[in-house]
Amino acid sequence: MHEYCTCGAQLPPDALFCHKCGKPQREIAVEEPEIIPAPPPPPVPQEAPKVDPASVNFHNRDALKIALLAAALATFLMFVPYVNWVVGGYFAVFFYRRRTRKTVNIAAGVRIGWLTGLMAFVMAAGIFTCGILILRSPGFMEELKKTAHDNQWFQQSLATAQQTLTATQNTSTVIAMLAFGFIFVTFLCMTGGLLGAVLTGAVSPPRPGGKIV
Repeated sequence: MHEYCTCGAQLPPDALFCHKCGKPQREIAVEEPEIIPAPPPPPVPQEAPKVDPASVNFHNRDALKIALLAAALATFLMFVPYVNWVVGGYFAVFFYRRRTRKTVNIAAGVRIGWLTGLMAFVMAAGIFTCGILILRSPGFMEELKKTAHDNQWFQQSLATAQQTLTATQNTSTVIAMLAFGFIFVTFLCMTGGLLGAVLTGAVSPPRPGGKIV
């Protein structure tokens, strides 16, 4: 059956427009262009949070535990004098960074080193005091002198021990030795903490769940 336009013209099959008057015969469905979503922005790398230097104090349990551990390590390495306290301060920052998964800045590293130096000094002072008490025990020096009769190295050590005993009989000398020792030990540990903050800051943050082994 033929279709006709309103103007009377006969239309061919499936005609969209009238060839005589140009009138459209049916609606033309216009396909909307497909909207391609924009790619998501690349993830912004998150930096590890930095340790606030003010949080490194005697109320920070993690700092105290790790400083105690590092001080014990430094005391164990006393056969390597001077270097042991620098190593203790360095590893205190290293362990603290692994435990908290935070970046330790220089100020916080120095504070952690100071805590380590304080505990290392207390340990060293305790060992020194015990040694003096042993040397002052009755008859101990006499026995050492008999043992050192044929040993030159032992005789030199005995002479050093006698000089130390003589020095400790003066109270002002003991106070000066303790003050110098405190400054010296804490300074070396703070230096180690500073090195730890600088060197471990270039290392990528540890994976979540990292613990001190």
